[in-house]
Amino acid sequence: MDLGAIMLNLWESTGLYQSTWENYVMLAISFVLFYLAIARKFEPLLLVPIALGMLLANIPGAHAELYKAPIMVDTPVEGGYTTSYQAGGLFYYLSKGVEWVIFPPLIFLGIGAMTDFGPLIANPKSLILGAAAQLGIFLTLFAGYFLFQLPIFGAASPADADSLGKLAASVAIIGGADGPTAIYVTTVLGQDDFLGAIAIAAYSYMALIPAIQPRIMKLLTNKKERQIKMNQLRKVSRKEKIIFPIVVVVLCGVLLPSALPLLGMLMLGNLFKECLVTDRLATTASNGLINVVTIMLGTCVGFKASGATFLNPITLIIILLGLTAFAMGTAGGVLMAKLMNVFLKEKINPLIGSAGVSAVPMAARVSQTVGQKEVPDNYLLMHAMGPNVAGVIGSAVAAGVLIAMFG
Repeated sequence: MDLGAIMLNLWESTGLYQSTWENYVMLAISFVLFYLAIARKFEPLLLVPIALGMLLANIPGAHAELYKAPIMVDTPVEGGYTTSYQAGGLFYYLSKGVEWVIFPPLIFLGIGAMTDFGPLIANPKSLILGAAAQLGIFLTLFAGYFLFQLPIFGAASPADADSLGKLAASVAIIGGADGPTAIYVTTVLGQDDFLGAIAIAAYSYMALIPAIQPRIMKLLTNKKERQIKMNQLRKVSRKEKIIFPIVVVVLCGVLLPSALPLLGMLMLGNLFKECLVTDRLATTASNGLINVVTIMLGTCVGFKASGATFLNPITLIIILLGLTAFAMGTAGGVLMAKLMNVFLKEKINPLIGSAGVSAVPMAARVSQTVGQKEVPDNYLLMHAMGPNVAGVIGSAVAAGVLIAMFG
């Protein structure tokens, strides 16, 4: 091989030769995510690994190297062949945790070990608010199903009704404001081509809760409603906290088995925390395990967002529908609280209804913050934690419903 051919091979192996305009657009998006995570502190534990995964996936030529499959190589030797194994790329192996839906249930295990269901047990009416906040999921399901059939999407949109339903369901679950649930539903329903857009939309709206929710809360409530003070919650016994996760698993298992991979792990983690005889397991689940899985899940999700699959008209609709689902979920919780107040003697501050989305504990803190701007000594945090943890259960149940419908 002459020098010219060698230099040509070297040039063709560089990222500059292999680059496309999509690569540079996605690199710019990854830089925006880095900025939001590091400079603005928007969900940095999630957005930093997602941004890094997106960066790796869109460096020209890197994707093929990082995601290459393992192969068996036959090498001729005297009298036959010898077979050797060549390992695959790093993300070929890491992505199996997403493709085989291992990472999302493990995240739920850690969430369960960090969650106190006491406010929900003390005020069971909170479950209604958590359920109402899932309204955005099911309204967006129907909206997405019809939107994705529009001719403007062309070949990017699924052609058959079954695949359209699966895509619409995967987008609709963004309304639960729960990244692992969105990833779980999208993967189980086989919508891997849209996983990057769906996951990034879900995590982005989780990060933007302090910016989005207060506007919706103030729009749907008046000053008098925002000033409602609520009585202190009763103390929940240890026995109640132990029985609760077991009862939830039994009831949901009988009624909706498809919700158990998420819900079962959530309740197992909570049982580790509340039974007081598995402290080591609770500590591992809520610290080391969830941190490791978050790193791997985040980078794998970001790695799915390559320019070839991310930059198309459907991505824009996914982002807009996700925002709509999230906004309607927030509104559903607030409006349900207002409706309940028509019949209740002890009024509920409608602000806590917005915490019915699954983002724990950020949504509950937003309810507290907005309430204290109206009345400085109005402490809504523990009241808001009731619908907030109910929303975690609600999003897992909603995921089970969508999988049962379209899986």
